[in-house]
Amino acid sequence: MAPLIFSLVFALATARFGVCSLGTVADLHIVNAFVAPDGYNRSATLAEGTLEGPAIIGNKNDTFEINVYNDLTNDTMYRDASIHWHGILQYDNNFQDGTAMVSQCPISDGDSYLYKFTVTDQAGTFWYHSHYAVQYCDGLRGPLIIYDPDDPYLDDYDVDNESTIITLSDWYHSVSPNVTIPATPDSTLINGLGRYAGGTETDLAVVTVEYGKRYRMRLLNIGCDPDFEFGIDQHNMTIIEIDGNNVEKLTVTSIDIFPGQRYSFILYADQAVDNYLIRADPSIGTLGYDGGINSAILRYVGANVTDTLPTSVALNDTAPLLEADLHVSIQFLSRVLSLIANVVYQPLEDPAAPGNATLEGADVILYYNMTSPAAHVMAVNGYAYASPTVPVLLQALSGTTNVGNLLPNGSIYNIQSGQVVQVTIPGGYLTLQHPFHLHGHTFSIIKAAYSDDVNYVNPPRRDTLNSGETGDYAIIRFTADNYGPWMLHCHIDWHLAQGLAIVFAEEIEDWNSTIPVTSAWDDLCPLYATSEKLDEGLTF
Repeated sequence: MAPLIFSLVFALATARFGVCSLGTVADLHIVNAFVAPDGYNRSATLAEGTLEGPAIIGNKNDTFEINVYNDLTNDTMYRDASIHWHGILQYDNNFQDGTAMVSQCPISDGDSYLYKFTVTDQAGTFWYHSHYAVQYCDGLRGPLIIYDPDDPYLDDYDVDNESTIITLSDWYHSVSPNVTIPATPDSTLINGLGRYAGGTETDLAVVTVEYGKRYRMRLLNIGCDPDFEFGIDQHNMTIIEIDGNNVEKLTVTSIDIFPGQRYSFILYADQAVDNYLIRADPSIGTLGYDGGINSAILRYVGANVTDTLPTSVALNDTAPLLEADLHVSIQFLSRVLSLIANVVYQPLEDPAAPGNATLEGADVILYYNMTSPAAHVMAVNGYAYASPTVPVLLQALSGTTNVGNLLPNGSIYNIQSGQVVQVTIPGGYLTLQHPFHLHGHTFSIIKAAYSDDVNYVNPPRRDTLNSGETGDYAIIRFTADNYGPWMLHCHIDWHLAQGLAIVFAEEIEDWNSTIPVTSAWDDLCPLYATSEKLDEGLTF
């Protein structure tokens, strides 16, 4: 692979993983670069000059120290930045969550910031991305993979490494501040490569497998807007993990994956040695697979290396994933009770949803009512979230511990430690399905979209869900067990920018004693206040 060539202003970027993956202690440089992942050349905002960004790799219970350097120079895009570690719970560590103007001030151009966090009892498929304005739509994102040496499914697959990561994203030929709302993607990228309708036949991503082996594929939607109907021709997928949570095995032929969501599935390479189409049909943009759009290639070792796309008709959706069919995987701990080796099994964790098994069985019950009070404004329960000028966390640490006095007004919800919180999220707002992500927690989905069942016994657990179509809804529950301000927002990034978010202020009275901010964190806001504010004239 050609080496990266950097200039003072721009960098020439390669495809995904143009640099080696990063470990638990690393520098992460944010740069502007020209890229042409679908054949159209444009400037982008990238981690280490690559699209998609380098994978960051670690193990369960590791401590990560990622020093982020803001080297951005392009005035047509956002010059400030932050990095959110999507799905990482950040127990008692809210100030490292990376959410601009909630848990920190942005990192100003020319400055750096060290994110330090421990992935306590967490393993699975995660990602990192900018959480400043709509910046990650310009490419600032990448996988974060946490391996578990004691993975209960370890014997079910042979290969699980960087080659089995599959990222899906939407791509725009305009820089994000210039994108017209409602946004329409120009192309779909799979592992940072794709084609657009009417464009040239650029290279597609190739995922290589060897006949007879079993692969743990890690599928991530790191896009800004569409969900993708994903499948691999003539291959089933056995799901074992969602959003960092193990689930009982479920075999499907297609997965509708929404922005922010992740799945691990086992793919058995048991078909004839050949090339097979990988499909990711978006919910918006140019649909279908003509000319290789929305496509990549699954290539068996020994198959012809050819530019001719595999012959195929349509996505096999005979057994599509339904979220309600996913269930928490109960790991068991054996206990020897006698010399006769009598063994009983006890679950390591309770698979049930928190609270009582009724729709009134939570301490806090909230309805997430979405309205549009003006053009390009989206409100929750009457208030459109607008980033405050001082981070929510800093407001409280500076003495504002009455939630009613926190900004933005109407968007902050007070909850107390130990409370069970239930949120009903209606589907079909503006006739769309919306993905909602909760920071700092996983939640139980007691009522999933496309299902009438309510499951308190072993519902799926994750951090990002789909609310469903018009007339449908989803209900989530979580326990307030993590001090700090935590966002619950639509992960269509354009919608977040228009106000579709709230913040839970969890045990606000104790933040000063439970959230140990550092001097480097203290410095972020003064540095941001004295920066040139080059982003103020941009659209979002």
